[in-house]
Amino acid sequence: MKALHRAPLLALLALTSCGIPATGVVEAGGPASGVLPLTPVYFVENGRLVAMQRNTGRPGDPTDALRLLIAGPLAGEGGTDTTDGLTTELPLLPTAMALPSAAVDVPGGSPSDPPGAAGSSASDTPTATVTGSTMTIRLPVGMAGLSDLGVRQLVCTATAAYRLTRPGTPSMTAAVTGGGHLVRTSDARCPAR
Repeated sequence: MKALHRAPLLALLALTSCGIPATGVVEAGGPASGVLPLTPVYFVENGRLVAMQRNTGRPGDPTDALRLLIAGPLAGEGGTDTTDGLTTELPLLPTAMALPSAAVDVPGGSPSDPPGAAGSSASDTPTATVTGSTMTIRLPVGMAGLSDLGVRQLVCTATAAYRLTRPGTPSMTAAVTGGGHLVRTSDARCPAR
């Protein structure tokens, strides 16, 4: 019976003598948030909206997502080496041409410049604000005469970005203003990501 009493003591001695020091809590950065820095940006393919995932330094920010949308589709999206399959119903604004490629990188890269760098300002890109369950998207002057599909690109991109950090948000109403527009619509017509 003495051998049975010695077994736990020998096991404890073996564990403590293996050279692994006792440690306390090790601090290693901030808490995990569970949100990836990707946001869906909606483009047009064969007359319907499709979501493409883009890197963003600010997940959940609808204005940041709209800047990515204005930059247009990237080479290689849509399953080809060119953007032949993806188009946009939005006019290319001068700011969209000047955005650094890191700010509109595809998944796997990392944005090194803050969104809106390279000379953009609040007056030349769409902005989005949320009050309750209503999102207001303000268009710059150069975005007059948008089609229904173009308006849906804006609404679907902005509301999907907003929901990244607020997944339980119910259906939202979007008011698109500026550029000669005043459209109120729901994001219920947006395709699933």
